[in-house]
Amino acid sequence: MENKHLHFNTSIGMQKPENIRNKAQACPFCEREKLTDIIDVDGSIILLKNKYPVLENAYQTVLIETDDCQGEVSTYSREHLQRLFRFGIGHWLKMENSGAYRSVIFFKNHGPLSGGTLSHPHMQIIGLEDLDYKEKVQPEMFQGLVIAQESDVTLTLSTKPRVGFYEFNIAMADSHYMEQFAEYIQIAVHYVLNHFPFKAGSYNIFFHHINKRIYAKVVPRFVTTPLYIGYGLPQVPNNLESMVSEMKRIYFDLKKSINI
Repeated sequence: MENKHLHFNTSIGMQKPENIRNKAQACPFCEREKLTDIIDVDGSIILLKNKYPVLENAYQTVLIETDDCQGEVSTYSREHLQRLFRFGIGHWLKMENSGAYRSVIFFKNHGPLSGGTLSHPHMQIIGLEDLDYKEKVQPEMFQGLVIAQESDVTLTLSTKPRVGFYEFNIAMADSHYMEQFAEYIQIAVHYVLNHFPFKAGSYNIFFHHINKRIYAKVVPRFVTTPLYIGYGLPQVPNNLESMVSEMKRIYFDLKKSINI
């Protein structure tokens, strides 16, 4: 029988440091001189092997985004933002193209409801040896109302969200428009943290590589609805159009440059 589940090593998981809620816990990513198994470095950005590989049959890496423990995607300079996504997407695609894994996932956690344990800004790139995440991806999950579009990059609000309620999609042709791609991700994250009507302090970014296009899905995180947990039923809210209008007004009306 084909394996359909990731297996989590609880003995390793219990050793992981956790400071996203326990602020007294020291941040291991701030002690850069003590980091080991470093794979690549670009300025303050570091890719290294995960010291706590809790997933079995997987190659786990951590991408430390910056040396600023209080940093966050919505506040990065455009230069750092673009450098970060070029670096991260480049290594993600390199692992994918290596042929060593059945699929490679690339994602970010931020905030206490995101599923992360460390508050220092970071992402994860994980090679899965016997699971293909793309088998669970449906094209409709990237469909949505257009908020902005430039060149071959689009920012949309999902009309058929994967989990339910509000999910922002950013799509581009393979790495061709990284500057616009990074800017749209930053806009979506900034909206979630600063203008979202439900005061989301947590979010995830999930990257997908499907049919020669790269997608980023920015998902505000709340307590997950029981209808999805119990029955796998996503819910679509009835105010998507008004949210799109608000985002256009805040970030794009009169061609005003974003100041975030």
